This record gives sequence, C-alpha cells and structure tokens, in this order.
Amino acid sequence: MIYHFSLQLAGLVTGLILCLLGALGFAMNASARNFMAAFPRSRTAGIVILALDLVWSFWLISTMEMGEFSAFRRPFLVILPVGFFLTLRFVDEFLAVRALGILALLVAEPMLDAAFFRYEPSRLVLTVFAYVLIVLGLTWVMVPYKLRDQLNWFSKTTARWRGVNVFGFIYGVALIALAFTRY
Repeated sequence: MIYHFSLQLAGLVTGLILCLLGALGFAMNASARNFMAAFPRSRTAGIVILALDLVWSFWLISTMEMGEFSAFRRPFLVILPVGFFLTLRFVDEFLAVRALGILALLVAEPMLDAAFFRYEPSRLVLTVFAYVLIVLGLTWVMVPYKLRDQLNWFSKTTARWRGVNVFGFIYGVALIALAFTRY
C-alpha cells in the first residue's frame, strides 16, 4: 500500500469532488460548457495539469517501494522532469487532454488501493469508478480527440449537459452516503 487511505476517506473525498463538479456544471451551465469546449486545446490548463502530474509522479517514485527495481529510482527521477520539458516543447496538440488522462490514471490508484482486501460489496461503487477513470485516462492519453468529441456530444443540448452533471452529483452523494454508512 502506497497511500494508506481508508476506504471511508477515499469514498468521502471522491464523493465530495464529484458533488462539487456536478453542482458547478449544473449551476454554471453556459460558462461551464464554454470552458469545457475550450479545455482540450488550452495550453495553460495543459501546463498546470502536467505540472501537477509531474509533482505527483516525482513524489510517488521517490517514496514508493520498488523492490528489485530500486536501482532505477534515480534515472526515473531524472527522466521525469526531462520528459516534462520535452512534452511542453513538442506536444502542442491536446496537451490538456493528455495531462488530464495521466491525472485520471494517478487518481485511480489511491481508490483501488483503499478498496484492496476489503470484502464489502459496496466497495465496488468506488472500484467501478476507479476503473472507469483508468479506461478514460488511457483513452485520453492515446486518442486525445475523443475527449473533445465526448464534450461536444454532452454539451450539444442542455438536457444532456444537465443529465451528466446530475448523474455525477448523485454518484457523489451515493459515495458520501456509503462512506458514512458502510465503509
């Protein structure tokens, strides 16, 4: 275990984030849709999220137990910042989407770590969300234009946009309720 989060804390934090994003997306309908339409090509958002990915990855590699791969720790710690600057220099298309995909992969790991060796069936609510993040993260890193297409489809009508935000909010409420009652 790397993160040492309890299932209750992981469910509570994930639920709060989902509720916050769902409420903001629902309440700020027009401005949120405009922001999300511009997000995939936003260089500033890409740099900020990629920097967050770099810090998280650097911390993760410097503190995790690597077993027989411990000899590779120092080269990884050198390669990470070099890769960051090379990515900023040479990846212009959909940098924000690729960085968000990496962040989704990093975020999924503490959720799965918290649910590891837990036997309650309710843990699957968090685990399923983590695996959805993994699939989306891999897709956004490999095929970044898919997020643009997904955002265009969801924001095409107000009903779809509000439906997605309501679903995210309800899923967050369910995670918060499970964190207090089952985890």
